[in-house]
Amino acid sequence: MKVTNASTERRTASEYQSGSIFRGCSVESGTVVPMAPSKLNYRISVLTFFAKAHPNDECCGTNGLPLTPNSIGIFGRAQLLKSDALRHENLCTYLDAIRGKHERTIIVQEYVGCPLSETFIGENNKQETLLRIGYQVLSALAHLNRCGLVCRNLDPSNVMVSRDFGVKLYNYGLYHMTCGGRYVSFPIGNVRYLAPEVLLGSRENVKSDVWSLGIMLAELALCCTFWESLKLSQIIRKVLSLVNTQNVFEKIAREHGRLELYESMDAGLRRMVEAFLTISPRKRPLAKDALEDPVFDFVRLSSTPTHDTGGLTLVEKHLTLAQLYYLWQLAGGDVQQELKKEGLIKSEAPILSLPNLVMLNGKSISPPKSQSFLHDNRIIFLNFNTLLERLSAIPEEDYLPLIYSTDAYLESPIFKTDLPLVIRERDMLYQFHRIVLLNTLLQGYPYTHDLLRSFAAKDIPPLFRGQVWACLLGVVENGMYERLDKCSPTHTDRQIEVDIPRCHQYNELLSAPEGHSKLKRLLKAWVSAHPQYVYWQGLDSLTAPFLYLNFNNEERAFLSLYKFIPKYLHLFFLKDNSSIIKEYLVKFFQLIFFHEPALAKHLHGINFIPELYAIPWFLTMFSHVFPLHKIFHLWDKLILGDNSYPLFIGIAILKQLKSTLLKSGFNECILLFSDLPDIVIESCVNDSESMYQFTPKSITYRKYALHDEGPEEFDLNYTETDLCEVQAELHPRISVYDLIRLLRDRPASTAILDIRSSLDYRKAAIENSINVPFSSVSLKEPRLDALNVPRLEAYLRRQPTITVIVSVSHENAMLFAKFLVDSDVPYVTVLHRGFEAIYRTDDKLMLQTFDYINTLAKHLTPITSFVE
Repeated sequence: MKVTNASTERRTASEYQSGSIFRGCSVESGTVVPMAPSKLNYRISVLTFFAKAHPNDECCGTNGLPLTPNSIGIFGRAQLLKSDALRHENLCTYLDAIRGKHERTIIVQEYVGCPLSETFIGENNKQETLLRIGYQVLSALAHLNRCGLVCRNLDPSNVMVSRDFGVKLYNYGLYHMTCGGRYVSFPIGNVRYLAPEVLLGSRENVKSDVWSLGIMLAELALCCTFWESLKLSQIIRKVLSLVNTQNVFEKIAREHGRLELYESMDAGLRRMVEAFLTISPRKRPLAKDALEDPVFDFVRLSSTPTHDTGGLTLVEKHLTLAQLYYLWQLAGGDVQQELKKEGLIKSEAPILSLPNLVMLNGKSISPPKSQSFLHDNRIIFLNFNTLLERLSAIPEEDYLPLIYSTDAYLESPIFKTDLPLVIRERDMLYQFHRIVLLNTLLQGYPYTHDLLRSFAAKDIPPLFRGQVWACLLGVVENGMYERLDKCSPTHTDRQIEVDIPRCHQYNELLSAPEGHSKLKRLLKAWVSAHPQYVYWQGLDSLTAPFLYLNFNNEERAFLSLYKFIPKYLHLFFLKDNSSIIKEYLVKFFQLIFFHEPALAKHLHGINFIPELYAIPWFLTMFSHVFPLHKIFHLWDKLILGDNSYPLFIGIAILKQLKSTLLKSGFNECILLFSDLPDIVIESCVNDSESMYQFTPKSITYRKYALHDEGPEEFDLNYTETDLCEVQAELHPRISVYDLIRLLRDRPASTAILDIRSSLDYRKAAIENSINVPFSSVSLKEPRLDALNVPRLEAYLRRQPTITVIVSVSHENAMLFAKFLVDSDVPYVTVLHRGFEAIYRTDDKLMLQTFDYINTLAKHLTPITSFVE
């Protein structure tokens, strides 16, 4: 859509009422020109400007760190404008803020109707119409004020009017996102509509917008534009000359020869305009108070105007504007390319911007700044034809999915795909179906929690990730975050202030001042909510993903963190957490021996223990190790798992580094982990998921983990003595319950080696177990054929087989487990409490008691088979 210079004559009332001026319009410097009609009822506009660059001699702040570019400050503050809290029927929706090169900022926003500056309100019911428009603008301003914002950019070009006189404010967030204009080099607001106190330097007065509305209504009522032929400086003098005027509206009407119109106006409308144009801000009404004036009674009693909803397309009925814009991007839409097509972004050779002369004192003489860097208030519109064409083939019933069966739905052609996750996330049609599905499920939360969990196991759409994570963690917003003290100074403030500027600062959102402020509030709130814990370095990295995904919903970010830490990091933030971390790392090393015995033997042999590299992994759940985009995919699976899942992620990372580690000595390993090589995150996710599903749960048991239920008779339940023994062992233990599960669900991939004496074995033994008397084992020869058991090696090395060692002596069981691992046998574990745990006093094995197994099986969930 090409933007051209053109002027338009005033529309007549009949044209306005017929809607002929709404067939399509393009805006440049407040000018509306015809354009191709849009298939969507609501259009999406794009505007761009440059942030102010820091002076050359200012490179660092008072804290010694590099100054944050102003464009990042704008990007961070603009996020509030996209929040659900700012949604209002009289405000155009902000959809995106993009940071480009050379401090460029691009804003994507809804655009409805045509600007008030290009609309002539006819004589019929004009004063009633003006009151309707005024009421809706006041309603928008009152909502902005409730959200802590002022507009300061209110003029007729930013007031959009629809066919039925529905009003929406446009570009109302420019003043906020630029920090009151501090981040840009151009003035914000039209001088003609600025209040006198603004021209005198006042900044955050919410009543200044009421003055701007008063000037607009006065122009419409008097049918003229004020001070149209005057220069900027003369207009400023004119506005300031009004400060000693008792009745500003009357004086302006006299100056423009419109006194008769002023005197013949409806008394209520004239009184409101005069109140809006009160010189003293103290006497000027607030927007919320003005809304209660009796003159607006007829507006409150009438139905609220709709905003061109008559011709909504199918996608508009079922998808929000933000979702439409997201799909447009997946369909190939590129905002920056659209701006280049329209000439709003011009590429110039970088050499032309180099200084001509650099002096010894650091100052430089540069060529004149390119005209392309000047402020350009033109607007372009995004073309949605490609998206609509691709969505046109989708039947209407797909917009409202009916879920009869989770498995059947996931097996449908829509979702049954073997494409990598990165491709699926960029597939527009796939994401469309995921979005309409998640729209339905999220509306039904918490009643749809189980369905959400099932569908999240496939993948989570990036657009909903923060919300879905919160649902999976069981978050219910309850006002807790608001009640916590986030302001009072604490002894942890200094460490928090040191950590925040180092936390994921490559990310534009988290490096913005707004991101720093939010992260500090979240950390202080967590410390305040957990007086029994202390602040540990790494908590900032742990918080960062939740903040990024819920930037406009701090409560959801906090509650997600609040639920996440007990689930995966229970007791990790105690002042003395040595015993908790020690148990965790011991279990990690045991699992390395279980899944990767060759690698575990090598690391153990060079004394490269997990304490040297894995503490930052688990203390931050890998958020300190990987960039955010990799963390998202990793945590998508992590949040679906239990407290043992992080252990498998750690092993999956080691698997990718296995070939290098096996060739490395202690020093080389230290260097390798000091600068971790690039990890293929999809392989890491798949490997960790496979190991998690394959491993019996008792093998990952930790005493200090948070358990939903207490242990039963045949679960693992360590005493303090057991705990000390376990922490000295290299091979994991398995419970009786999990042994029963294996024999019931995976008998073909379970090998039981009974190392008791032959005499004891003949008295009572587990069916299909193999007797290898320990007394016959030569520990000096770690070879399976040295055991003289026929076909034992083939038996243990068939499909992934879990080898369970049963003995009456735990010490012998551990020695035999070491023998097997030294013989390169994977998946070796020892039965907790040995043969005595499954032997009854009536000389019968519990495992062979039919009624007992059936009773127990009712309470057991099947173990998933392992797939390499």
